[in-house]
Amino acid sequence: MTNAALEFRNIDILFDRSGRRGAIEAALARLDAGETREEISRALKVTVGVAGANLAVARGEISVLMGLSGSGKSTLLRAANRLNQPVRGEVRIGNGSAWLDIARCDDDTLRALRKTRIAMVFQQFGLLPWRSVRDNVGFGLELRDMAPSIRKEIVEEKLELVGLSNWADARVHELSGGMQQRVGLARAFATDADILLMDEPFSALDPLIRRKLQDELMDLQKRLKKTILFVSHDIDEALKIGSHITIMREGRIIQTGTPDDIALRPVNDYVAEFIRHMNPLPTLLASTFMRHTQDLPLRPDGMLDGGTLALSPEGRVVHIAGQERVLRAFQEWEQGAVCVVPAKMSLGEVIALRQRSGFPVLVEDEGALVGVCDDADILQALSGERRYGVPVL
Repeated sequence: MTNAALEFRNIDILFDRSGRRGAIEAALARLDAGETREEISRALKVTVGVAGANLAVARGEISVLMGLSGSGKSTLLRAANRLNQPVRGEVRIGNGSAWLDIARCDDDTLRALRKTRIAMVFQQFGLLPWRSVRDNVGFGLELRDMAPSIRKEIVEEKLELVGLSNWADARVHELSGGMQQRVGLARAFATDADILLMDEPFSALDPLIRRKLQDELMDLQKRLKKTILFVSHDIDEALKIGSHITIMREGRIIQTGTPDDIALRPVNDYVAEFIRHMNPLPTLLASTFMRHTQDLPLRPDGMLDGGTLALSPEGRVVHIAGQERVLRAFQEWEQGAVCVVPAKMSLGEVIALRQRSGFPVLVEDEGALVGVCDDADILQALSGERRYGVPVL
């Protein structure tokens, strides 16, 4: 990927529990021969954390690693700043014109990368309890020997960014879990690192706070455009925040794709089972469950047959029960009009507009009407099936 900020190439991460010389090399040979991690562990007392991982993370995107406990997602994430050392493969960090392999660079280069290019946000916050909120946020800048006046300015800016300016002098133990996680985010942002590694940062929080911080992270990302590698075990969280999602199992990558790829086109039964219990309301977009206007049959009067409505081929006239209806964009919708929504509107929002209007909802993309969503389309999306026998989940 030409615009990748972070790339894993053929990464193997193994942990030797035996203490025997040559155990890792023997394990790699067995891995290449096709043995499972269980067989290798039993024979050699070597744990295969990650095997043959290839993944590119585009500049400015949130890429989510998912999997059950022990799948290798956190192990792979920690290779990005060499908290885990790959035994084989490359971890390439790029700036658009040059690459550096963090898996093989010298210690001085690694320290510089950790100070300036890569920051990490931990599940259990990783804060220093004897320090104030302000001093926690500025800790990474202290390690760079940054002048106090400059450091203070940056810290104040990041505290305001995460809404903690009024808590700058508090001790972290005085803050709620959600506020402590905001301190962790502010500390990562203060380093101005290109790449943020986030290891299940919201999983220790209650659901309401978790959803709020997810929203805040997405809002911050729109402004800051960081490259984020995010570990999660929550499929709804992954589908909500991820530009791309990677499913791992037993140390291997099973599928990588957009949220639509994962939700609509699982590569095997394992991924299909993984996403079976996802909440479709905020995840599925109108473009994924609508009926395309190009697929609607033509009526004898020349109108397209949308079931409970008829639509002119050019998409300018809509008839419902023989009456012509006005079309209105969802922001300007008024009683008695047919609502037109963007193709990227969520299923939950489409349902709400369908209930308000009492009519099917039309879908547009780049100014052209491209689809129809009526009750049958919505119900089939909720039940995991689409018209024409194409599975949604």
